[in-house]
Amino acid sequence: MTCDQLPRTLLLVFPLAVCALLLGACASGPPTPDWQTHAKAASERASLAYLTGNARVESAELARARSEVARTGRADLLARVELTHCATMVASLVFGPCAGFEPLRTDATAAERAYADYLLARHTSADTPLLPESQRALAARAANDAVSGEALAAIADPLSRLVAAGVLFESGRANPALIEAAIETASSQGWRRPLLAWLNVQLQRAEKGGTVDEVERLRRRIKLVQGNPG
Repeated sequence: MTCDQLPRTLLLVFPLAVCALLLGACASGPPTPDWQTHAKAASERASLAYLTGNARVESAELARARSEVARTGRADLLARVELTHCATMVASLVFGPCAGFEPLRTDATAAERAYADYLLARHTSADTPLLPESQRALAARAANDAVSGEALAAIADPLSRLVAAGVLFESGRANPALIEAAIETASSQGWRRPLLAWLNVQLQRAEKGGTVDEVERLRRRIKLVQGNPG
């Protein structure tokens, strides 16, 4: 196994640490232990299932990933699995303390604690250098300026982009352009759960603005995503 085979969602959270500590297989060497292979596959399936709205598969695969990593007795490795899961929730505008991470916080690294706080939109400027690389530039910019849709779109990875958008939304910094960029990202990936979440944000704003045509258009699109186009 090589670094480019690692779960993308895990690399988003701790790109170097996951490679070195979680899977430990970026260099050639002995065969990869079963727990690493199984945890990788289960984490990938759990993330995709959550984003596409398959709660049954998401729950089963997340439990499998947790079980495999727990075999190592490494709280720090399990913390990264939990933070990866919570990041997909933030991408879908589901906020709150990362329940699976909090019992592990004492044994987590400073970077892991900073990321957990970031997902709650409670990070400080001192936390920014500790964040995943994909989040740092936007986090630093958001501290002083409004974030445009173009700035969000500059984040190459779609899930990283939606995580950043979710944090900005929770901190009250989501403008219409940013919301539209988040919608386009979720739509292009076919991720039903975050797409519905962001479309409902846009709908609420349209309802407050009194734009009847836009309200009706958004309602039709939401029904289409839900599988009820009629």
